[in-house]
Amino acid sequence: MRPASRAIATWRRALAIITAVKLVVCIVHNRDKGKITDELVKAGFKFTIIGSTGGFLREGNTTFLIGVTEEELVTLHKVIAQNCQSREQLVNVMPFEAAPPGAFIPSPVKVPVGGAVVFVLNVDQFHRF
Repeated sequence: MRPASRAIATWRRALAIITAVKLVVCIVHNRDKGKITDELVKAGFKFTIIGSTGGFLREGNTTFLIGVTEEELVTLHKVIAQNCQSREQLVNVMPFEAAPPGAFIPSPVKVPVGGAVVFVLNVDQFHRF
């Protein structure tokens, strides 16, 4: 193989690796943060944590930004699924301060909380300095 052909082949392999990178945005309930963080570190994933708030209950969430290759994606999904389980929580429908005096206060309602929401995005370019 000529040196120019070898350089082109190397460049193409490097380009294939770069285009296979994904950015996973994983949003979990704050109660699951410690467990999922420990398991991601044990599995060798590198990530950034961002505090966030949202959802029906407006409770604290944690958003993980995780860069992975396509091959690591299956393993990452398994780690997330095993450590972020959905559960039910009892919630009062109407806050006490919003109820007028003498108003009927309904019974608490079961609402699903926890689990994880995962977005997988293609990455056009990835650089580590």
